[in-house]
Amino acid sequence: MDVLFVIPRYSDKTKPYYDYAFPISLAYISASLKEAGHNVDCLNTNHLEGKTKDLVKNALDKKRYDVLCTGHTGIGCAVTQEIINVTREHQTSPKVILGGHIVTHETKLMFEEIDPDFAVVGEGEDAVLELLDYIKKYGPQKNDKVLENIRGICYRGKDGSIKITLKRDPIKDIDALPQPDFEGFGFEEKINHMHPTANYSTNSFDHPKAYPLVTARSCPYPCTFCYYSVVKGKYTVRSLDNVFNELRTNIKKYKINVIEIYDDLFAVDNKRLKEFCERMIELKKEIPWDVKWTCQIRVKAVDRETLELMKKAGCDVISYGFESYSEKILDSMKKFNKPEDIDRTFKETMRVQIGIQGNFIFGDLAETPETAKETLDYWIKESKGQINLFLVQPYPGSAIYESCVKKGIIKDRLDFIKNQIKYFDINMTDSMSDEEFDKLKKDLVKYQEKGYKFVIPSMKKSGEDEYDLTVKCPFCEEQITYGNCLIENKNNFRFPLLCRNCKMKFWARSWYKALGYKFYNVARPLYHTYSKLKKSFSQVDVETPTLKKQRESISKI
Repeated sequence: MDVLFVIPRYSDKTKPYYDYAFPISLAYISASLKEAGHNVDCLNTNHLEGKTKDLVKNALDKKRYDVLCTGHTGIGCAVTQEIINVTREHQTSPKVILGGHIVTHETKLMFEEIDPDFAVVGEGEDAVLELLDYIKKYGPQKNDKVLENIRGICYRGKDGSIKITLKRDPIKDIDALPQPDFEGFGFEEKINHMHPTANYSTNSFDHPKAYPLVTARSCPYPCTFCYYSVVKGKYTVRSLDNVFNELRTNIKKYKINVIEIYDDLFAVDNKRLKEFCERMIELKKEIPWDVKWTCQIRVKAVDRETLELMKKAGCDVISYGFESYSEKILDSMKKFNKPEDIDRTFKETMRVQIGIQGNFIFGDLAETPETAKETLDYWIKESKGQINLFLVQPYPGSAIYESCVKKGIIKDRLDFIKNQIKYFDINMTDSMSDEEFDKLKKDLVKYQEKGYKFVIPSMKKSGEDEYDLTVKCPFCEEQITYGNCLIENKNNFRFPLLCRNCKMKFWARSWYKALGYKFYNVARPLYHTYSKLKKSFSQVDVETPTLKKQRESISKI
C-alpha cells in the first residue's frame, strides 16, 4: 500500500517552525509499516512554508496514495479537520486513518465531528497494519464482520452508525518494535534548527539537538487529572539493552546533546533508574561532546544517593508531579504522596543542582481557600520560584473531566474540546464559591510576580528571529549569554531559563510583558482580543491591502 503520513502543524504559523515535540508515536507506526513492506511517505507541515490545506493538496496531487494517516492531541481539532477535509475533497480519495489522544478519549464524539474513515484507539502499530490489510482486500466496500474483529478501532458501519471495537491489549514486547522513523519525518532538519528556548530541557546549549526517547509506555498510577485515570493502559518497559543500542547508534549519528525521555513515567523501579544512570556514565565516555538528559519521575522514586548518581550521569532536568502541598488535595488527586515527600525531594534535587520542572495545580474538586493557602504558603516560603503555578485542566479521559461533564460544568463536550481545552479557568471545585475561585486566579498571578525571579536581558540580534541574550543569574550572579534564542516579538516575550551554572530557574521577559503582568486585569482581556483577531487573520485566504495593514498593526501589539 502507498501511505502518506501528515504531521499537523503544532503552531499557528505558516512558515517553517521547529521547536515542537517530535511526534514519536506516529514515527513508531510509520517504521512498523515500512518494516511490513508498505511504501510510506511523510509530509511534515511544520517544516514547510504555506497553509496546511495547500501543502496537503499539493502532496496528494503529486502521488496517488491508498491511505493517509494523521493524529494529534485534544487541542488539534481544527488542524486535523482541515487535513481530513482536504483529503475528502481530493479526486484520489485515499482512506483516512486518525489516531492520537484526539480520538482515544471521547472517541464517538470526535469521530462524528472529524469524520475519518477509521480511527485507532490506543497503540497504533498493530491496529494500523490490520487496517491496511483490510483496505487492500476490500477497497471501497465495507465488511462489518471483518472490521469488528480488529481491536482498538472506530469506524462507520454499513448502516451509518459509529462502531467501536473491543479494546486492544497493549503490545507486550516493545523491544520487538523497530526504531522510530526519524529520517522519514525530517528529524535531522528539525534538530538542526532547534533553539535553546524550545523548552526548559534545551536551555543548556546554544544549539541543542534533542533526541526523543521512549523507554516505557503508559503509567500505572490513577491521578485524577490525567487521561490515564479513566482509559489506563498496562505499564510496559523496554529492556535497557534495547534502549542503549538505540542511543549508542543515534547519538553519534545525529550529534545529539540532549536526550528527552518522553515516558509519562520514567522511573517506577529505583533499581532500573540506577542501572540507566550507570550505563549512561559509560556511554558518555564514548561521546566526544557533552550529553545531558531529562526525565519525568515520581517524587518518591529518588533519594540523595540516586540524585547524585543521576547528576553524574548527565541528568540536567527532572520533571516531578508535585501538584499540591495540601495532603487533602494530594489524596483527592490520588497522588499517593505526602507533603513531606515533596519537600524532601524538592530540596534534595536543588542541593545536587539538577534543574526542576514541576507544577502546583489549583482547582481540584476538593480545593478550598484553606487548601490553596497551604500550597501557596509553602510555595512562597520554600520554592524559590522553581515550581510553576497553574490551574488544573480537565483533559478528556481524566476523572476530573468526567466529573465536570456529570455536574454540567462542561455543558457542550464538543465545544469544550474545540474551543476551550487550551485554557479552562472555570470553577470546578465542590466547595469554593465563584468569588473565592476568582480570587484564587488573581492570587496565582500576584504570587508569580512576587515569587518568580525575573530578568530583563540585554539582546543582540543574531538571525531573522534569533537573539543572543545576556543575563545575570539572580541566584548565583553568574553572567551568562544564551545564544540563538528564538524571539518573534522582542517587545513581548516571557520564558524560563535554566542557569547553566547553578541550575536554578528564572524568567527572561521584556518590559512590555512586565507591564502586562503588573496591570493583569486590563492586559488579559486585551490579549484575548488580540488572539481572536490574530486567529481570524490567519484563516483569511485572500489578504486585501486593508487587511494586510490591519494585521501588521495587530502584530506590533
